Amino acid sequence: MKRRHLLALLCFLPTLASCEPEKAMSEDAKKPAPLPKVPEGAETLTLGAGCFWCVEAVYKQIEGVYSATSGYMGGTLANPTYQQVCEGNTGHNEVVQVVYDPKKLPTEKLLEWFWELHDPTTLNRQGADVGTQYRSGIYYHTEAQKTIAEASKKEFQPHFKDPIVTEIMKAETFYPAENYHQDYYFQNKTQNGYCRVVIEPKLKKLKLKH
Repeated sequence: MKRRHLLALLCFLPTLASCEPEKAMSEDAKKPAPLPKVPEGAETLTLGAGCFWCVEAVYKQIEGVYSATSGYMGGTLANPTYQQVCEGNTGHNEVVQVVYDPKKLPTEKLLEWFWELHDPTTLNRQGADVGTQYRSGIYYHTEAQKTIAEASKKEFQPHFKDPIVTEIMKAETFYPAENYHQDYYFQNKTQNGYCRVVIEPKLKKLKLKH
């Protein structure tokens, strides 16, 4: 199912707006981005919290993060495309793979941002983004991260009225999304309605550059 956003309610506009790109793309832009490099001493944690444009825009700004790459994880199809994932039939989740320096940004702190940037109590949904591809998830790459994630989930549960539904699972194969999805917000914020109405307010709330 294509991502549709109720901008009529948010912007008082009479029509729906899609989180699809709003400009023509080159063939290179449609190719998958390269896998993120992992410097010596760095760690990798993969997160799902709704639209990956939002998650990436947040983590790119956090001190201690080397890179935040949008992509797909958890499905049955190898090398999926955005269109295939949007259909909601491949089992993939829209995720962001975060490579970070644990000395500057401990995993506990990295996860604090995770709980703040989305609603982890809504199953397969973030706002008007509905489907299993928008599920909340923490995909750990080490057993230590698993332990930290489970403890963090318990710690933050009292902050929410409803039960947290975030899945905590071992990371599977990560497929970087197409080049045009990378750094999408900052490349398209002036002309894309979703960026202005959904992502910008979230960044303002978190007191990040917008």
